[in-house]
Amino acid sequence: MARYTGADCKLCRREKMKLFLKGSKCEGPKCPIEIRPYPPGEHGRGRPKETEYLLQLREKQKAKRIYGVLERQFSNYYVEANRQGGKTGENLLRLLERRLDNVVYRAGFAKSRDMARQLIRHGHIRVNGRKVNIPSFLVSEADIVDVKSKSLEMTPFQVAKAEVGERQVPAWLGIDGEKMRILVHALPVRQQIDAPVQEQLIVELYSK
Repeated sequence: MARYTGADCKLCRREKMKLFLKGSKCEGPKCPIEIRPYPPGEHGRGRPKETEYLLQLREKQKAKRIYGVLERQFSNYYVEANRQGGKTGENLLRLLERRLDNVVYRAGFAKSRDMARQLIRHGHIRVNGRKVNIPSFLVSEADIVDVKSKSLEMTPFQVAKAEVGERQVPAWLGIDGEKMRILVHALPVRQQIDAPVQEQLIVELYSK
């Protein structure tokens, strides 16, 4: 399966903002964007002309990198969002938020979406009592996501259990920290999605 294998911190520097791809490292003084707050590469400190196309492209790249999806997968999400009724940009963000790796991360069961993907691929997460090892699995309203009982004693889940309540959890999710369980109360609406993305710019890019 294709995936990005480069340095995550370069992605944050490219977008000139923290995308929180490395968990706790992003919150400390050693975060590379704190030390070098400019894009990587030989011409990183230059000032490219910010055309309308460049702004739209950067917004798409930012969304892809926040949620950890590659180009073809992101395009497929856009096609599905455009097929649905309502605003395409909001539909797109809702689809990305419903990804299982994002739900596990949002609930505080993983320090980053990368970590959430790894936990899912290794078979530690269940949905409605069944093991799901596909990070892109889309949760639905009333789904119950929990940690496999044999995995509860693993260090990452013990740490997550001890830290339940420290991270703000979106209103569309309910958390039972004692049982390490997530209840999907409802599908997310735009006001509940705090991703720093201007989705309309992405729609304008794909509409050309």
